[in-house]
Amino acid sequence: MRLAVLSDIHGNLPALEAVLADLREERVEEFVCLGDVVLGPEPTETLDRVRGLGCPVVMGNWDAWVLDGFPRAQSEPMRRFIAQGEWWAEEVSAEDRAFVRTFVALVELELEGVSMLCFHGSPASYDEMILATTPHDELLGMLAGFEHELMLAGHTHVQLVRTIEGRLVVNPGSVGLPFRGVPYGEPQLISPWAEYALIEIENGRLSVDLRRTHYDVDEMLRRVIASGAPHAIWWAGRWRTDATRKSSRSVRHRG
Repeated sequence: MRLAVLSDIHGNLPALEAVLADLREERVEEFVCLGDVVLGPEPTETLDRVRGLGCPVVMGNWDAWVLDGFPRAQSEPMRRFIAQGEWWAEEVSAEDRAFVRTFVALVELELEGVSMLCFHGSPASYDEMILATTPHDELLGMLAGFEHELMLAGHTHVQLVRTIEGRLVVNPGSVGLPFRGVPYGEPQLISPWAEYALIEIENGRLSVDLRRTHYDVDEMLRRVIASGAPHAIWWAGRWRTDATRKSSRSVRHRG
């Protein structure tokens, strides 16, 4: 049995298509999406693609904001992200919003005897973050009341495998907006690939494969800039593409 785990697609259709093309080469029986399908450059098309997978989808914070309104930004980078989100949200139709309303806080799966709990941030909140640096006792508190063998989390945009008292916590990273992740909490640089996880259960053996696959990020960024989205040039500058890496190498400091 193979389960593909997707999370934090953020309307990035080319990244999602690259992941699904990868998975056509695998024997994947099930999909699950851990939320934040929207918002991003192509929210409607991305929602339609996820709808076509017919898989359970967890409610992410950005998904909820499309339905319930956006929060007040607490920082300048977040103000810019929210301005973009509000702009992209205008493309989301009533039919698409109805699909987003089918997303749920928790998804429980049992595949070949392995119990799994799927959520966005933590079982209690789509806003909480499970990081490699989350203190042991704090993480125990987040998972209190749940003893599933495999915990599948999103939200941080950073791939993770961590064990805690017999439970395996896995974050597949982000399909559409993978953060470089250090230091966390500061304006993040974004990596030029798509991330996901492949879970395999065979003869009682559980394995986790964290994956990255490449696609034409520069073309996606050109399309975003041409679209007129607010702060598009700033947003494109957060990506660590070949072009930005070459530019940074060309800088010389003078003493």
